Amino acid sequence: MSGEDEDDALRPLNNPDLRGHEEAEATLKQAFESGRLAHAWLLAGPQGIGKATLAYRFARYVLATGGNGGAGPGLFGDELEGGSLYLAPEDPVFRRVAASGHTDLKVVTRTINEKTSKMRTEIVVEDVRKVGGFFHHTAGEGGWRVVIVDCADEMNPNAANALLKVLEEPPERGLLLLVSHNPGRLLPTIRSRCRKLTLNPLANNDVSSLITAHRPDLDAADVSSLAHLADGSPGRALSLAGEGGLDLYRDMIGLLESLPRLDVGALHTFGGKLGKTGADDAFHTAGALLQWWLARLIMAAAGGRRSGDTELDGNEQALISRLAGAASLDRWFEVWEKINRLLVKTDHINLSRKQVVLNVFLTLENAVRS
Repeated sequence: MSGEDEDDALRPLNNPDLRGHEEAEATLKQAFESGRLAHAWLLAGPQGIGKATLAYRFARYVLATGGNGGAGPGLFGDELEGGSLYLAPEDPVFRRVAASGHTDLKVVTRTINEKTSKMRTEIVVEDVRKVGGFFHHTAGEGGWRVVIVDCADEMNPNAANALLKVLEEPPERGLLLLVSHNPGRLLPTIRSRCRKLTLNPLANNDVSSLITAHRPDLDAADVSSLAHLADGSPGRALSLAGEGGLDLYRDMIGLLESLPRLDVGALHTFGGKLGKTGADDAFHTAGALLQWWLARLIMAAAGGRRSGDTELDGNEQALISRLAGAASLDRWFEVWEKINRLLVKTDHINLSRKQVVLNVFLTLENAVRS
């Protein structure tokens, strides 16, 4: 499978596979088949765990029932697995959804700004206003009309208010699915008009299985390492695999192991790798990995673990314990804040990425040696 084909297969609208969310699936299926389906659902949880995949999975299930209106599987019901919302990729409904060609499904997401030809950083009001018109039309196939907003957190204030108007006057046989990584960013009035369904991070074995299914080229050690870094998010694991995250992480751990006296040569090599032209993605990936690792170190310094953390191997646990004990908790919080500021300022004021990397690790060295 080519990289392009692989990326396409992972997109939620093309992905027939969902793992680890059987309870959420059962809740949606039971609500639909009861005939008392809430008109709006807020699918919440960490990024990359399958919320959008579940949204498309439920949308396909609803659209596949045709005009039954919640009375159970319709025309293609024989292909729906008992207890799940599965629809076979060969099914005509699945194919039309995957091709963005189903007349009764509308997806709201960030769009291209025609003036700049760049992807917008937020969902704008013009895109949300189209939802009202979509819901006012009769369903093309006599059944349900479904709207997916992915991700609802990205709506700007005007777009959020436009969506609120739709929620205040829900159409008959209209279903709105909001995907949200951070529901606290949404208007309270939007949250109050939706039924919330929270998805949890996946178990480590589920993440490993999904990595293996989508990246059969990876060996068992790499799969295990990616699952460890994923925090229950197969999306995060697969992104790291595609971005060279494992090599970056191993380089980073090597530098941390050299503390309290940094390996200066290795540090300059690492900084050069992240600072060269075209390495923007690698820099951001490394920055995110360091922030993730520092969060674990701070929790260790505070005498606890984050909920849902996977176990560290012996060497890494020893490293965290050693560094956590080398400075006070207050000092580690200062380091955390300083490093976060450095990483944020890099993009905002166009700092030298290599110099930022050097400063980040020198900040860590000073904390351990002070």
